[in-house]
Amino acid sequence: MRTPLVGAMALALLLVGAPVPASRSDPASAGRLSWSARQLGRQALPERDGWAAEGTGTTGGSAAAPERTRVVHDRAGLVAALGGDNASNATDATAKLIYVDGVIDGFEGPDGTALSCADLADPAYRLDAYLAAYDPAVWGRVPPAGPLEEARVRSVANQTRQTQVNVGPNTTIVGLRGARLTGLTLMIDRASNVIVRNLTFADARDCFPAWSPTDGDAGNWNSQYDQISVRRSEHVWVDHNTFTDGDNPDSAQPTYFGRPYQVHDGSLDVTHTASGVTASWNRFTGRDKLMLIGSSNTVGPDVGRLKVTLHHNSFDGVLQRLPRVRFGQVDVHNNLYRLGGDGFQYALGVGVQSAIYAQNNFFALDAGLDPADLLYDWGGTALTERGSWVRQGGGPARPVDLLAAYNAIHDPDLGADAGWVPTLRRDPVLPAPLVPLLVGPLAGADRLPL
Repeated sequence: MRTPLVGAMALALLLVGAPVPASRSDPASAGRLSWSARQLGRQALPERDGWAAEGTGTTGGSAAAPERTRVVHDRAGLVAALGGDNASNATDATAKLIYVDGVIDGFEGPDGTALSCADLADPAYRLDAYLAAYDPAVWGRVPPAGPLEEARVRSVANQTRQTQVNVGPNTTIVGLRGARLTGLTLMIDRASNVIVRNLTFADARDCFPAWSPTDGDAGNWNSQYDQISVRRSEHVWVDHNTFTDGDNPDSAQPTYFGRPYQVHDGSLDVTHTASGVTASWNRFTGRDKLMLIGSSNTVGPDVGRLKVTLHHNSFDGVLQRLPRVRFGQVDVHNNLYRLGGDGFQYALGVGVQSAIYAQNNFFALDAGLDPADLLYDWGGTALTERGSWVRQGGGPARPVDLLAAYNAIHDPDLGADAGWVPTLRRDPVLPAPLVPLLVGPLAGADRLPL
């Protein structure tokens, strides 16, 4: 059992930059990988496979030299393989190929001990004091301010240094069988040409969610950490990964100020002018917020960017942002959606100046879920939607015009033309009835030959 003192010592080492024990990052063991693992690591994105294939394509770390080809087993080893210093790894453009073996925990301190949220908290921050100070009945519905909010912000900074792992350009990260990243964010910021494959991402929890009293009619708790965040980057391929909250779902969190205390943010968010992203054959399961493409309604540098392809992904028991889109031309085809439950909100979010092209997707819905509720208008005007099939409850699958169903009961209507037609598709689009047969068993981590 780790004592709080040990955790505090680990945090001190982290914050002051003191020497830490050697990490488990092994260039030699890379030479003992199977033939299929070596081939998979060197694989580039195939030609025409979505927006990440535009122009120069996406090669990641396929050209990595032997000394930058490593097998990693812990957080310190992952940081070392990415360049050695988490604060500067985002600028390390040397080609690097990293295999993840086993479980890497973002809450593992630099000396190998496990850290808790209490270890990362600023000394002046306590949740009970925060709740007492900013209760809307006492504080009112204005944003928190003052010493306790400042202490929360400092706590967030501590956690960011610990659980956000920065990825540089020209990088491939591949999970070996059973590889898992837990409590950790892969931050791909100003780091183009990145490939992430065959990993399970679990429970990228925020220890210090922010209370936002003006978010919606009743306010909301908002968390900061995505499982993968792509910002100001292009040529990014995210393939055959699984995204889950594991044994810490948002549904199990308490309620404060009448709102769920949400400790998770997105699975794969593409924001801040990022573009040229292909997400393929991933499995998203049991999560709330999935994929935000574009983070602001402000017309500006995002215009002409945020080009993303989503194909052959499985969205299973998830609630919203599948994806939610602003500005971008987003190709959504041959994806499998299994949706329903009391918390479900919508699948495709049509945001400001968005241009979603949704084709031949399959939706398996709970009996009580209306196909008209699969779309949501976040200030957009149109999308192209065709070839969708829906199965409700135990009924037969049938073709459904989702846009017509939406427009029949919502005002204003959404237009039927997103204004573009995808051309970057590696293979012909499958008929929607075949999607469950293919995507169901093949999407997610541990489906690739390793």
